[in-house]
Amino acid sequence: MMRDEIEIKDSSGNVFADLGLPDSAGLLAKAELVRQISVVVARRRLTQEETAQILGTTQPKVSDLLRGRLAGFSIERIIRFLNALDRDVQIVVTPKQQRSAPARFWVAGQSLPSVPGVRSRQAKLLPNRKGGRTRACT
Repeated sequence: MMRDEIEIKDSSGNVFADLGLPDSAGLLAKAELVRQISVVVARRRLTQEETAQILGTTQPKVSDLLRGRLAGFSIERIIRFLNALDRDVQIVVTPKQQRSAPARFWVAGQSLPSVPGVRSRQAKLLPNRKGGRTRACT
């Protein structure tokens, strides 16, 4: 019996880019913003119906959101949802760090403790202008 060898490739850090999807940085940003929503919902122990009332949408839309079915959600809408959940969202534009590297888009957020049932991703820390480090999901 002959075994087929499986080719293993290192991840770029963005599963959407690894899959060759267009706007992979935007998809990753959406996913990270929705992860933040999931953490808030889990911490508050909100039902999908309660979450829908807070967000001004329907329970099926909340179900889609929390299950990662994000095609019907713009980044702007997701930001409005975070605001409805009493979360500030800050967008910061800076010059890119390296001349040869392409400009990047990512979501940086407050470090969140793990919540049962909510997956967390590792993020790398990038230097910021104040000499500290910024959590970046890349």
